[in-house]
Amino acid sequence: MQSLASADRMAEAKWERLPLVEDFNYALGQRLRAARRHRGWSLGDVESQTEGEFKASVVGAYERGERAISVQRFARLSDIYGTPASELLPTPNEPDLIIDLDALAHEEGDVVERYLAAIQMLRKKPGSDEVRESDRAVIGSLLQSVRATQGD
Repeated sequence: MQSLASADRMAEAKWERLPLVEDFNYALGQRLRAARRHRGWSLGDVESQTEGEFKASVVGAYERGERAISVQRFARLSDIYGTPASELLPTPNEPDLIIDLDALAHEEGDVVERYLAAIQMLRKKPGSDEVRESDRAVIGSLLQSVRATQGD
């Protein structure tokens, strides 16, 4: 049985956790659960398929966000599930960023235009109007940097 002092320390440690880390662990766990279920596996199936390398209770704790997973074990589990690790990583829960490129043309348009030209060149799709979610995040960051240096 757990001592009262030990339970208090565990409760304090839980309160000291960063919400961002907890949110990430939970979101990652949800993605891991979805990948496992996509294969049609139970937690017990994961344990048997990996010959005990991943215990059902540990995988369940990962999926509930109760236990952090190391990068090595995350990569291994993504291999076992046959899903690229990059697809299992959760996306940030930030509010949608809407960028009015026409309005920016008068202000920081040069920065945005150079960035858009660079991604078009890298993707080898000249003239493409595609702006991905990750692009919008970078543009937003660039704009914040530009405004910060201008003293706005």
